[in-house]
Amino acid sequence: MKVLKSILLSDYILKIILLLVIIMSFIRISLNNKSKYHDKEENFLLKINNIYDKDKKLKIEFMGKEKLLCYYEKDFPYDIGDIVKVKGNLYQADNNVIPNLFNYRKYLENKDIYYLINIEEISLYQKNNNLFYELRKLIIKRINNLPKNEYLYAFILGDKTWINNDLNKSFTDNNLLYLLSIGSIQVYFITKILDYLKSLFRLKEKYHLIALSLVFSFFFLLLKESIGILRSMSCYILKRILKFFHIKYRYSNVIIIVAIIFLIINPKFIYQAGFLYSFIISYGISLYQKIIKGNYLKKLFKITLLAITFSLPITICLNYKFNLLGIVISFIFSFIFHFLLYPLSIIVFLFPFLGSFYEIIFTIVENISLFLSNIIFLNIIIPKPSLCLVILYYLFLFINPSKNIFYKAIIMIILFKIIYKIFLNDFVLFLDVNQGDAIILKENNYLSLIDTGSGFKDYSKNIIDYLHSIGFNKINTLISTHGDYDHIGSAINLINNFKVDKVIFNCGPYNDLEKELINVLNKKKIKYYSCIKELDIDKNKLYFLKTKEYDNENDNSNVIYTELNGYKFIFMGDASITTEKEILNKYNLPNIDVLKVGHHGSKTSSSIEFINEINPKYSIISVCKNNRYGHPNKEVLDNLKKSKIYRTDQDGSILFKINKNKLKIETCSP
Repeated sequence: MKVLKSILLSDYILKIILLLVIIMSFIRISLNNKSKYHDKEENFLLKINNIYDKDKKLKIEFMGKEKLLCYYEKDFPYDIGDIVKVKGNLYQADNNVIPNLFNYRKYLENKDIYYLINIEEISLYQKNNNLFYELRKLIIKRINNLPKNEYLYAFILGDKTWINNDLNKSFTDNNLLYLLSIGSIQVYFITKILDYLKSLFRLKEKYHLIALSLVFSFFFLLLKESIGILRSMSCYILKRILKFFHIKYRYSNVIIIVAIIFLIINPKFIYQAGFLYSFIISYGISLYQKIIKGNYLKKLFKITLLAITFSLPITICLNYKFNLLGIVISFIFSFIFHFLLYPLSIIVFLFPFLGSFYEIIFTIVENISLFLSNIIFLNIIIPKPSLCLVILYYLFLFINPSKNIFYKAIIMIILFKIIYKIFLNDFVLFLDVNQGDAIILKENNYLSLIDTGSGFKDYSKNIIDYLHSIGFNKINTLISTHGDYDHIGSAINLINNFKVDKVIFNCGPYNDLEKELINVLNKKKIKYYSCIKELDIDKNKLYFLKTKEYDNENDNSNVIYTELNGYKFIFMGDASITTEKEILNKYNLPNIDVLKVGHHGSKTSSSIEFINEINPKYSIISVCKNNRYGHPNKEVLDNLKKSKIYRTDQDGSILFKINKNKLKIETCSP
């Protein structure tokens, strides 16, 4: 007992142990990050772990040798706990195809899910006979019959899976996501009920401790996916045990001990936002208890302020922005979550006839959150910080805790915003926007965007998120090579989300899509030009290779030539062989370093004469995987064979970093 006491009282020993456990966690992950399945397996015996049912689409989590995930839209007569025979094929989730964006494959791997399964045949092997599965099944069935059930999943089962993406993003934008992650609300209500029962039945402390342990053990089994709730329960029970044995402790050390235990059990927790939010926020608040003074509202405001301060780097890494009203919004919503939304969720679960009232309240909360997150001028864009900067941020806050915490945080956020741009190389990025074009040119702090991709599948969101991740909320020049939907379909959405200085159109009459865009430009008083010859970008120029005006949109494409640090780039839009011949007659373009291949590798472009004359070193084809047009054409690929070919369908986004006459190429393969 004395040894335990001395360890608990030694901050430095615990912090060293935690550091060693974190290092070992990364080592364990790197050494044991492989699936127990091989992708050729077809027959499986699996237990159904979870079924998420939303809008007639099932997301099913199985457990066999390891977890498998399935998306299923047919009738599914089985339930959690059942063991089923499955015939199907395994496949991996896609990586992110644009740098810095959400990586679904990594997200699943961090939850020990390496494969998804496509089910061909399924049959029952054994019905469930597990008490906890039966209880969870009853809870889920009741939740599914209630409105706004995604919040009941979050508050009762600690599962945020079915909160839709737009709403989840609005919570992140408004610094509210931690309220669904740290788990304190649920544990607060459970412990208050148990304390009331202790007082009612006059239980001795040791019997109360046994009751707490049993109740929490039950919830551990029932809510095993909710790290925040489990963290809060673990800290609470450890605190009560230490108090029972009269061992002095600091709550910050209790949190460290629980973090160590969690990481020993599963090192991959270190990559999960719920784990980071829950432990870092609770640890930070425990360190700064001395400044949490005043009446209830003052205390809640200070706790909210601390929670935002300690969660900020995590939120920035997820969303790249901070809402100027975030502190006020979070304070108000903290009060609402604690004293209205969570208690109301429990009441509605017990008394379903109140479901309509519940739906009205949550609809109001949703609309407020969505409205606030869409007020663009309230958002400060902060680029994705490096791991070193994040560590420095927390060291700055954790070492020598004082009242100056908020000044420290502000200084670090300014560093986040400044340092990234200082060390960000000039680059040309060919974005994977499926069957379309979108190219970002960055020179110093001048940003040009050539085409925007289509509006399908919200590709504009990917462009917006990427530009935010590198700290840009302004596009100096948006260039349309021509007015086809796959080239400017996302332009209006981008203009509504960024400050845009000017827009450049190609030669020829405006089509309907361009006219719609011009109406928006006029309303926003954004300058636009067409059929220009050259454009200054920072200390450089873009040259628009003009020949003559054609009677079709593709041949009227802006063909753009530029040199960046001595490297020659040419962007062909959808220009055809006809345009290529005219360019060869008018311009001298030998030894191009990087060619953006015309018209997605179609046979209408990239003639052998043109390719032999410009002699590209690298050729970039922006094309959709398995597209219905048959792009890229085999003959075009043969014409380009002397160059190194990159394709967005195979390589994802292709990044050319330019630094002191050195060209570094990175891809983001799917």
